Amino acid sequence: MDFETIVYRVEASVAHLTLSRPSRANALNGRMLDEINAAMDRAEGDASTKVVIVSGAGAAFSSGFDLKEQMERRPTGFDQWKPILRKDFDTVMRFWHCPKPTIAAVRGPCLAGAFELSLACDLTIASDTAFFGEPELKFGAGIVAMVLPWLVGPKVAKEIIYLGDDRVSARRAYELGIVNRIVADNALETEAALVAQHLSAVDPNLLKQTKRAINQTLERQGMLDALETALAIDLEIEGPGSPDKIAFMNIARTDGLKAALAWRDARFPVRK
Repeated sequence: MDFETIVYRVEASVAHLTLSRPSRANALNGRMLDEINAAMDRAEGDASTKVVIVSGAGAAFSSGFDLKEQMERRPTGFDQWKPILRKDFDTVMRFWHCPKPTIAAVRGPCLAGAFELSLACDLTIASDTAFFGEPELKFGAGIVAMVLPWLVGPKVAKEIIYLGDDRVSARRAYELGIVNRIVADNALETEAALVAQHLSAVDPNLLKQTKRAINQTLERQGMLDALETALAIDLEIEGPGSPDKIAFMNIARTDGLKAALAWRDARFPVRK
């Protein structure tokens, strides 16, 4: 596959997968999801590749799944939404299931589906400009990959998700345990590469088996079944369409996405 929305390169046994739609804050559209999966196939099938780093081009990691594409495609009903959500979910979980260590290198916004992708990675290194969040409920959408409560606990997950908090700072994310390191913005790529080089020096089968052992501490508690159930619930949300989501999309189609976002934010009290 020729890549149009990502950049993929391998350097010193490390695969660098860069989300590259900077004019759209690297929003995850259908083409990008296909290319991410193709790149992950390539990384997993290449014995010389030891580690995968995923990052974003420009000033953003990613704003999440592409709302503009939804506006244009206008999916409705369970039959149309089911394959869309399945693809979204499976792409996010590639980073959890990858037999090789995965590192998210995050600067700027890392939101919604992109936040879930970073949570599925083994390690997250954040620039001091990074911020995270799940804004979906504020405009009537559901959560595709409900990974957050497994990493931070139900109380914190409910606060972030219920409030649609999309300004979780890198420092707060570090305190919650969903960011491993915070570095100056201009040091992000260097730090991620250094961590990847360290991992590349470890026996790859040892890392593979250790990742399997650690992931099973959650999987044996029912994580994967719970994620599938949450995905089915998301289909129940998106299939018929919530009134808030319908109103948001109608405004976006008529007046543009910025106007829809302004409508969304005006509905909630200003947080001080």
